[in-house]
Amino acid sequence: MAEIARSEFILGGQRSGKSRRAERLARQWLDASPQHRAVMVATGQAWDDEMRERIARHQRDRAERVPGMATVEEPLALAEALREHSAPHTLVMVDCLTLWLTNLLMPADGVAADATAPTQALCRAIQSAAGPVVLVGNEIGMGVIPMGRETRAFVDALGGLNQAVAAACQRVTLMAAGLPLTLKEPE
Repeated sequence: MAEIARSEFILGGQRSGKSRRAERLARQWLDASPQHRAVMVATGQAWDDEMRERIARHQRDRAERVPGMATVEEPLALAEALREHSAPHTLVMVDCLTLWLTNLLMPADGVAADATAPTQALCRAIQSAAGPVVLVGNEIGMGVIPMGRETRAFVDALGGLNQAVAAACQRVTLMAAGLPLTLKEPE
């Protein structure tokens, strides 16, 4: 595996290996020094039984693959969480940006937020982070054009978020079939 970048954005389709790569980077970071810490910022929310089970499964699997990594749940205030947990000896892993955007644009209370300011704040937090940051997100814009207006708007918003985060990160990796394709390397 490559050297850990100051910031890496890992994106791909569902079940492409994004989270596994991020977990491997966190494990590599933890194994490199006894002073190193890792914190995962989880953005998903358990709105139904299937999602509750999915979250529980991810928690169990992550505990086996990356023992010692702390988890913080933050569905909305992502830039703030990144600033709070970033430190020179702490890798912060965010999983995932797609759910974070969903929480902003399609909240349970029905009052959608504009994602522009939170996206800009997130990008500033990535660039000013004291330690390494690994972010996971979905690439969903490679398929057919969705039928519904709301779905098209979400795909457009996610594309904008992905472009902004990719510009803010040193490394960008596209995952497909569990294999990484580096799109951007640190200069």
